[in-house]
Amino acid sequence: MTTSTPPATAIVSPRRSQRITLRPEVLRWARERAKFSADELANKVKVKPERVLRWEDSGEISVAQVDRLAHVTHTPLGFLYLAEPPERLEVLPINDFRTVGDQPPRRPSPGLLETVYAMQRRQAWMRDELIRDEVPPLTFVGAFTTAAAPETVAEAMRETLGLEHAWAAECSGWGDALRFLWNRIESAGVLVVFNGIVGNNTRRKLLVGEFRGFVLVDDYAPLIFINNADYKSAQMFTLAHELAHIFIGEGGVINLEKMQPTAHETEEYCNRVAAEFLIPKRTLRDYWSSVTHSESPYQAVAKHFKVSIVVAARRALDLELIDQPAFHRFYDQYLTEERERRARENEAREAKKGGNFWATQKGRIGRRFGLAVARAVQENRLSQRDAYALTGLRGDRFEELTDKANDWA
Repeated sequence: MTTSTPPATAIVSPRRSQRITLRPEVLRWARERAKFSADELANKVKVKPERVLRWEDSGEISVAQVDRLAHVTHTPLGFLYLAEPPERLEVLPINDFRTVGDQPPRRPSPGLLETVYAMQRRQAWMRDELIRDEVPPLTFVGAFTTAAAPETVAEAMRETLGLEHAWAAECSGWGDALRFLWNRIESAGVLVVFNGIVGNNTRRKLLVGEFRGFVLVDDYAPLIFINNADYKSAQMFTLAHELAHIFIGEGGVINLEKMQPTAHETEEYCNRVAAEFLIPKRTLRDYWSSVTHSESPYQAVAKHFKVSIVVAARRALDLELIDQPAFHRFYDQYLTEERERRARENEAREAKKGGNFWATQKGRIGRRFGLAVARAVQENRLSQRDAYALTGLRGDRFEELTDKANDWA
């Protein structure tokens, strides 16, 4: 016979060994929210899997184990004492463009939620700073709707960034073009963040399978977040896609599967704008005939337009120069090669005992934002504690921020 379990009381004994009774469905929710199996959670909290299953059946657990459970699942401790799973509190505060058709939104991971909230705090602070300094709002934010031709918006993006149609020709390769575009977008007033982990916690990876980036739209401090765990070769397209979101004034979380959007009008539109921005349709059609029968047509397009080979193939698909099966065959082979390359790079990085700390922080903080925070601390308008929270840096590392940020080009 099944008996109902009463909710836990709000008063908990300070004795950590004391056993209490929580709601089993809440304990199960915490595990599933963190995307752990019972075995994985048991390993992290140092108990047998049978113990985890008993928690989720009876709700009986010790105070010490509740604390440990909250820590390893990154769940606010108070949530575990609720009478029901707080799923209504675990909703993304921005549009979720990852959904497909009539399917319900996928539950966001703790890492994604924390990252969005952190970037919202950063954006709100920067917005206040800009208004304080009497900086005018950005006129390009929300300047268009999806009724505008993608070519029109793409051209407006180039004009705003001060780019010619052949801007990438001056870059040595697509990696250089990505850095160049990133700097131009920041110079136009957009905060750009590249990060593949939650804050500076290397043990908490952001999952590419969950999202590739998100956009926070604001008239003063629009923010683009790129999941840096994604392949570098895909980030150029994501960056252009998210910039298009700002120009139509509609932010949200995105996830481009095989560089293709979900069946959502806004996502499909921003994809068309991004494609036109990176590789203009008319130019590619003229160029394609000269490389279509070559051994590596995508490589030729990539070299000509200074984009990655995967962006070149994706644009050829857009313009129906190749069909879906051809693109999928290419993309699957490409991913296999990329995984092998990334594995080699990780081995080399480990052999060097870590990468360049400040080069990484440039992506996680950004020059404009870093200098603004450092200045506010120097002028006693921002406490060091709040500055640490905004940047993820502490102590001596934060003291170095001004000098290092000035070196970021």
